[in-house]
Amino acid sequence: MEIIVLFFGHLTDITGESKLKIWDTKDTNELINLMSKKYPGINDMKYSIAINKVIIHENCILKDADVVALLPAFSGG
Repeated sequence: MEIIVLFFGHLTDITGESKLKIWDTKDTNELINLMSKKYPGINDMKYSIAINKVIIHENCILKDADVVALLPAFSGG
């Protein structure tokens, strides 16, 4: 199972990545734990999670070819 993780805004600066492929991650909690260990700087940031362009608010099961976006807080004006 392959998942694509997209980083935006300051998260791109922290991770040094805008796109990352992850294998065999069963849900968003597991993915976030993995990202927190790999990129400890993201632990200090607030961000939303979207799966296939839909923002989620709780742990979700991931499926092959899902695209997960980590979206830092932003403001409009």
